[in-house]
Parts: sequence; C-alpha cells; structure tokens
Amino acid sequence: MARTQLSRRTVVGAAAALAAGLAGCSGGSTSGTSEAGDSSGDTDADGSGSAPAFEGYLSNASNYDGIVDETGNSEVAITVGAEANGGNWGYGPAAVRVSTGTTVVWEWSGRGGPHDVVAEDGSFSSEQRNGAGHTYTQTFEESGVVKYYCTPHRTLGMKGVVVVEE
Repeated sequence: MARTQLSRRTVVGAAAALAAGLAGCSGGSTSGTSEAGDSSGDTDADGSGSAPAFEGYLSNASNYDGIVDETGNSEVAITVGAEANGGNWGYGPAAVRVSTGTTVVWEWSGRGGPHDVVAEDGSFSSEQRNGAGHTYTQTFEESGVVKYYCTPHRTLGMKGVVVVEE
C-alpha cells in the first residue's frame, strides 16, 4: 500500500474548505479570503515558515498561497489583473522572493479595469492603466520587504509583496 504524505498547505487548505462549507450550512458567511497571510506569520511556498511576517498585509488577497521563490533571476514578471478576490483584482503571484538587483516587471493583463502599482512606503508608483500590454518596472537594490497595492482595488485585496534578499 502506497503512503501519501500531505503538505501543511494541503491540510490547511482542506480545513479552510471544510470550515467554509460548514459556515454555509450554519447560515454563517465567509469572506472568501485566505488566512495564509494573517498576523500569526506567513510561510513560504514550501511551508517551512522561513518567510518574513507581513503583519497580515495579504490576509484579504485571495490568491496568496505562499511566496514564489524567484531568487537568482535578473528579471521577474508579475501579472496585474490576475484572477483573485472575486474577479481580476489581484497580482500574480501575490508574493515573490527576489535577489537584490532584480528587476520586477508588472504586466497588465487587460482584465479587471484600471490598475496601478503603488508602494506602501511611497518609494514607487505607476500610472493607472487600463488594457493589456502596459508594463511598469522597478529594480530592487536593497534587501527588505516591499508591500504594494492597486489604488482602485486595494480594499478588494489587490495587494502584493516583494521580499528582497541579499
């Protein structure tokens, strides 16, 4: 008999789905958001827990399911208007880990209306654009955690994080 090993992500996802189903049966409601980014600490894509805490920043970004590791790449693409939050109101991926000196290119999908990319700390800001084919680039020279959002869809959970490592 083959033995199956379950990841933490699989178990947590199944528990969340069960809880959502039970809430629906009991007349309660769920917000449809992921708890993966809550203030209890985020984990990276392999579930190791080595990711920095985002203080719940991505708690209402429905497509956040860990940090995508892109370290070692000189350029990384992030989709603007990815499927998330009940429409095309997300960045894909929502969280990415890069090395210092990496250029991130946000690429508009043309879905979900006008979007922009605005750093929480004010260090960068794109123009609002509507339609496919627009891009915005930012090169990250210093290590740290950079949180950003889309002005028109921020309250819907259209937020992202770039983790920059040496």
